[in-house]
Formats: sequence, C-alpha cells, structure tokens
Amino acid sequence: MTDTETPRDEAVEKELAGVPEELLSGDDANPAEELVKLQEELAAAKQDVLYARADTQNVRRRLEKDIADARAYGATNFARDVLAVSDNLSRAIDAIPADLREDDRIKTLITGIEATQRQLDSVFSQNGISRIASLGLPLDPNQHQAMLEVPTNEAEAGTIVTEMQAGYMIKDRLLRPAMVAVAKKPD
Repeated sequence: MTDTETPRDEAVEKELAGVPEELLSGDDANPAEELVKLQEELAAAKQDVLYARADTQNVRRRLEKDIADARAYGATNFARDVLAVSDNLSRAIDAIPADLREDDRIKTLITGIEATQRQLDSVFSQNGISRIASLGLPLDPNQHQAMLEVPTNEAEAGTIVTEMQAGYMIKDRLLRPAMVAVAKKPD
C-alpha cells in the first residue's frame, strides 16, 4: 500500500474489478444512453426467460399427453391381433348346426367355446375395447367400411343390412372398422 492509498480505496478497487472497462473509463459514454441500453437488454433477457418457460411448459404438457396416450392406446396392435382370435371363435360358434347343439357329446365343447368367447369379450371390455353397433344403422364412414350394396325395399338406402365383420373401438379411437353391406334401392 502506498502513502496515498487507504484501505477504503483498496475495497473500491476490488468492487470495480468486475465492471467492464468501457463503463469505468467515462470516454464518450453517456450514462443516460448506457442506462437505456441496459434496460433494453434486461427487457430482452426477461422476454427470453418467459419464452423459455412457456416452451418448457409446452414440452411438459406434450410429454404428459404422450404418456397418457401410450397408457391408453399402447395395446392397440396387440388388440388388433387378438380380434382375429375373437372372430374365429365367433365363426366357430356360428358354424355349429342346430342339431349338433343338442348332441350331448358336443354340448360341453360348445359350452366351452361360448365361455371362452364371453371371457374374451369381458377382457375387451375391461381394456376399453367395445364393439361398434352396425345392423339397422345408417352407414358411418368413420366406423363402417361398406363392402357392397344390396338392392332391397326392406331398408332405407344407406342403411346397414349385413355385418360381415364386427368393428371395434379402443376407448375413443377406431381399432377396426366394421365391414358391412349397405342397402340401396332396387333398379
């Protein structure tokens, strides 16, 4: 420490050590202009922080929605595959002639197949998979796939008269459209 320096001057020097030189020099720097410039930079930094927060919140919401969708619809491909099993069980039950249904030798087999079909329907229900109503309803292209038109006077044109393959929804999404035949007026 020199004779002219005091402990207080040393403390001030330490305080000013981190301040940029252009602010300390006093060369052409107008304090009002510097203040305006710093306020603008502060406003820009605040705006950047707000954008970053909003972006982070949007990413968080998107991820939460993706997680919810994965939980709700994650089994979609598996469910589509199991629908083929359900279709085959239904075909097996429908293919049994009425006279064989009364035969005591086959009655327990039929009962077992029907019980399996009921259990599969119960599992579908527990997992939010429901059958789409078709017969007698107007064609809804969001749920039904018209495979052919059947000329008839017994139903209104555009009404479903035959269901060739059942359609299913998983929660609020289409799992598989119902394949149907639609009535049309005869020529």
